[in-house]
Amino acid sequence: MKNTLLLTALFICGFSTYGNSQTEKKFYSACIAFWNVENLYDTINEPVKNDEEFLPTGLNRWNTEKYLKKLDRLSEVIAQVGTEFNPDGPAIVGLAEIENIEVLHDLVKQANIRSRNYKPILIEGPDRRGVDVALLYNPKYFSPKSQVLYTLSDPNDTSFATRGQLLVSGTLDGERMHFVVAHWPSRRGGEKRSRPKRALAANLGRHIIDSIQKAESGAKVIYMGDLNDDPVNESVFKVIQASAKKTDSTGNKLYNPMYPLFKNGIGSLAWNDSWNLFDQMLLTTTFLATQQPGFQFHLAKVFNKPFLRQDSGNFKGYPWRTFSAGTYSAGYADHFPVYLILKKEVK
Repeated sequence: MKNTLLLTALFICGFSTYGNSQTEKKFYSACIAFWNVENLYDTINEPVKNDEEFLPTGLNRWNTEKYLKKLDRLSEVIAQVGTEFNPDGPAIVGLAEIENIEVLHDLVKQANIRSRNYKPILIEGPDRRGVDVALLYNPKYFSPKSQVLYTLSDPNDTSFATRGQLLVSGTLDGERMHFVVAHWPSRRGGEKRSRPKRALAANLGRHIIDSIQKAESGAKVIYMGDLNDDPVNESVFKVIQASAKKTDSTGNKLYNPMYPLFKNGIGSLAWNDSWNLFDQMLLTTTFLATQQPGFQFHLAKVFNKPFLRQDSGNFKGYPWRTFSAGTYSAGYADHFPVYLILKKEVK
């Protein structure tokens, strides 16, 4: 009965059609999203974390009013992502820069998304700033079966501590699927100098995916995150092996649907008057097979509606941040969300 209700819900909430009266097909649709939400901290001091900036007495004068505003802003966006394909929005939301599980419990209770009943998954990692990646799922569509955090180390730098990579496995509309959420090391100190750290992160991601594919023939994996590199950087196309074209995505290679967006000048964050598309979603080739009963890749997008952009000043057109040049600006985040749509034919 539960599976039947789930299929009915998907059919009502999100199907599309194409073709003429003889060849018309109908599809279920599912939305998968990722967003670096830029420093989602609460106002409570955690001595084991470097959260001093985000305390009422800290540099940002982070208080309950600002925290609640941030939660409302984030939920406003999550409520809208992908609704042109499914009114329920994302079934899965990967997140970056999350302080703890408690801020996610506060987020999912916000009026904008409360009715979706999102459930959070977060495993604390060793990051110096005390932030982690996380995942929200709508239990109407996804049932988690396992979750594990893979930590990243550098044999040449024993003091290195950064975000882990979260693997959540389960069933999306009854179909086995794996989601990896990552936030690769930043470009602090310069792109070239920091490049080896991102290569390490890409190697870890490749290891996770290879392990899944070895254990499960035909596994479907979506690797999502803020990679701090563009689709054309070596860490993405060579190390984790994400190809720009579907025709090049063979064997264990991944397909990167964000590449065409990047080539068309579409980005998810801006820096020094240029756009980057660090926020990416990579797919195993099993999503590209059209002759299969399960979910297929349909399209990928950046959610960059005008209300998310700074409308004036030196950063006009950039993502509207919570803080800009050290000043509280009550915006959303320094990245735009990205999302993809999966489709499955209704037989």
